[in-house]
Amino acid sequence: MRMKKFSVFFVFVLASLITSAQNKILSMEDAMLKSRTTLAPQTLKQLQFIKGTDDFVYIKNINNEDIWVKGNVKDVDGTPYLSLKQINEKLKAANLDTLKMLPPVQFNNENYVLSLKGKNYSFNYNNNDFKFIGNLLIIGKDDIDESNAGYAAFTDSFNLYVAKNGVVTKVSNDGSEDIVYGKAVHQQEFGITKGTFWDHSGKNLAFYRMDQSMVPNYPIIDWSVRPAAVKNIKYPMSGDKSHHVTVGIFNDAGKVVYLKTGMPEEQYLTNIAWSPDDKTVYIAVLDRAQKNMKLNQYDASTGDFIKTLFEEHDTKYVEPLNPVMFLKNDPAKFIWQSRRNGWNHLYLYNTDGKLLKQLTNGSWEVLDVKGFDKNGEKLFYVSTEVSPLSRNLYLLDIAKAKSKAVTNGDFVHNTQISSTGNFIIDNYSGPYNPRTILLTEVKSGKSITLLQAKNPLADYKTGALTMLKLKSVDGYDLYGRTYKPVDFDSTKKYPVIVYWYGGPHAQLTLNSWNGGSGDYWFQYLAERGYLVFTMDTRGSANRGKEFEQTIWRHAGKVQMEDLITGVKFLANLGYADTSRMGLFGWSYGGFMTTSFLLNHPGIFKAGVAGGPVINWRFYEIMYTERYMDSPDLNKEGYEETDLTKKVSNLKDKLLLIHGLQDPVVVQQHSVNFVKAAVDNGVQVDYMIYPGHEHNVLGKDRVHLYQKVTDYFKQNL
Repeated sequence: MRMKKFSVFFVFVLASLITSAQNKILSMEDAMLKSRTTLAPQTLKQLQFIKGTDDFVYIKNINNEDIWVKGNVKDVDGTPYLSLKQINEKLKAANLDTLKMLPPVQFNNENYVLSLKGKNYSFNYNNNDFKFIGNLLIIGKDDIDESNAGYAAFTDSFNLYVAKNGVVTKVSNDGSEDIVYGKAVHQQEFGITKGTFWDHSGKNLAFYRMDQSMVPNYPIIDWSVRPAAVKNIKYPMSGDKSHHVTVGIFNDAGKVVYLKTGMPEEQYLTNIAWSPDDKTVYIAVLDRAQKNMKLNQYDASTGDFIKTLFEEHDTKYVEPLNPVMFLKNDPAKFIWQSRRNGWNHLYLYNTDGKLLKQLTNGSWEVLDVKGFDKNGEKLFYVSTEVSPLSRNLYLLDIAKAKSKAVTNGDFVHNTQISSTGNFIIDNYSGPYNPRTILLTEVKSGKSITLLQAKNPLADYKTGALTMLKLKSVDGYDLYGRTYKPVDFDSTKKYPVIVYWYGGPHAQLTLNSWNGGSGDYWFQYLAERGYLVFTMDTRGSANRGKEFEQTIWRHAGKVQMEDLITGVKFLANLGYADTSRMGLFGWSYGGFMTTSFLLNHPGIFKAGVAGGPVINWRFYEIMYTERYMDSPDLNKEGYEETDLTKKVSNLKDKLLLIHGLQDPVVVQQHSVNFVKAAVDNGVQVDYMIYPGHEHNVLGKDRVHLYQKVTDYFKQNL
C-alpha cells in the first residue's frame, strides 16, 4: 500500500459513516454493556509491536480461525505468524497443557510472554522453549511486584515478603490493621498506585510502611452474610489526624533500613524513584498543607538524608504526580514535571539540583511521557497543544528543547512506539469518527491506514452530536456537547437532561468517539425525545493550574456559575424546554448536583446525585485539604458546602444513590442528608446498591441507569 500524508487519507471518513438504514433504537443493555463489546468501534485485537523490530502483530480471523498475523510497512495486511495449532504443538513439546483458544501474548519482550491458566511463561518462538517466569510461592498473594532479577515482593496479612528461588523472606513482622507494609498510601493520591519499588538491578526494594493507628476505624457493612458483618477500613477525614508514612529499603543481603525523612510525621512521601546506579532514592516530600514540596535525595544503604535538590511552593497547593526520570544516556541529569508556570511541563535538572533548561512551554499541558527513542536523545510525550480536547504525540529533542508533532489533527490519539523508535501505531478517534488505526513513520510523518472502523451505530437512530464552546463569566473557554433528539424538529420543545462532574482530575468532553462518552446512554435518551447537554466547568482537568484552582476553598461556587451559563445557552436555543430539565452527576458530580438544587432551586425539576459528597468534613484528608484547605483555616468554605444545613431549600425532586460498600465517598454523606431532610420535613428519594463500592459496575449498571432514566421520565 502506498504511503500517504495524514491530511490526505482522512477525507473519506465522514462518507464511510453515512448510512440510510437507521431504524433500530438502543436498549439499556446496548447503551451500557454492548457499548464496550459488540457495539464498540471495530479494532485490531491485541495490536502491538514485536520488540527490537518495526514489525507489528495482531489477531485476525482467517477462514473462521483466529490467527496472529505479522505485518510491517511493506506488508500492511500481514501474513500468518502464529496459530493456535502451532502454539499447542509447542506446548505439547514442552509437556504443558494445550489450549482451546488463542491466549494473550506479549510480543514486546526479548522472549514472548504467554499467559497460560493464570501463569506467565517466557516463550522462545524459534526453539519451542517455554519457561515459567512467575513464582509459585506468590500465586494468590496480594500486591505482587516482580523484579527483573527473579525476585518477587508480595503482601500477606499486612506484612511484606520477598521470594526468590523457592525461598521466602519475611521483610516485616509487626504488620496489622494499624501498621501496613507494601501497599499504596495516602489514599492513593499524588499518583501513588502501589507500595513497592524495585531498583534497576531488581535486587533492592523500596517500600512504604504506613502507621495508621491514630486513624479511627470506619465501618463498612457486608450485608451478604448472616448476620451482617463489619469490615473496618482506615479513613482519615479532613481536619483529623493523618497517618504516618515512612519508606524502607530491603536489600539483597536481607537487611532493612528506613530513610530518614524526618519530621513532622504528618507529611506526604510521594513519587519514589531510584537513581540509575541504585545507590540513592529520590522522594517528593510534601507538607500536610500541600503548599510546600521538597525533592529530597537519600542514601539507600544507610537511609541518611543527602540533600534537597529544589523546592516548590504555591499559596494554594502543589501536587507532585510523577517521579524524576533520568536521561537514558546521562545519569547526572533528569526530567521533572511541574505546573510551576501554570501548566504541566518538562524541566531538565542535574543531580546537584540545578535547573538546566525548561524543555516544553506553552498554554497547554504535558499529560504523559511515553519514553525515550532508541538512542536516548529524544523523548516521546503526549500533550494538549492542539486543543484541550485533543491528545497528540510529540518527539522532543532534549539537547535543543525543540519538539515536533508525530501525530496531527484535533483528535484523541492513543499511540504505541516501536522499540526502535522508527514507527508508531496511532489508534485515534474523533467525535464523528469511531476509530482509525495508522502505522506512521516518525521521521517522515507518512502514514499507512491499518483500519478505518465503520460506525457501530449505523443501523440505529441517533441524535445529532454537536461539540460546543461557551464562555465563563470571567472569560474562560468552557467545552461541552449536546445530543439532539432523534427526528429533531426545531419548532418543538424538548425536555433536557444535563450530566456533569465539575471537579479536578476529570474531563467529560473530548474530541474522541461519541464526544468522549464511553457508553451510549446519551444517545439512548436522544432516541426517547430528550435533549442532552454536558459541559466541563472551571475546576475540571487538563486546562492548567489557574483554571483548576478557581475552586480552591469554595468547592462548587464557580462550577454553579458555569452551569448557569450553560442553562442560559440552553434557554437561547429555542427548542429546549427549560421548564422540564433534569440534572445528574456522580461523586463530585453528585455533590455538585445536590449543591445546585439547594443553592438555585426551581431551575431543574429533578436531580439525581450518585455517591455524593454532602459535607467535606467527612471526606478523606488528602484530597479535601488540597482543594478546600483545612477546616480550621477555611471555616466559611466548609460551612457553605455543608449541604445538610441547606436541605430546607430543596424544592425540586432529588434522588440520592449510594453503593452500600462505598469506601471512597462513605455512605454517611447521603445518610446524613436523608436525616436532615426528615428533620426538616423535606421529601427526598433514596436508592442503594448492595455489593457495590463507589461505582456501580457490571450488569447492575443497567439497573442503575434504568433507575435514573425512569426517575427523569416520571418527574420531567
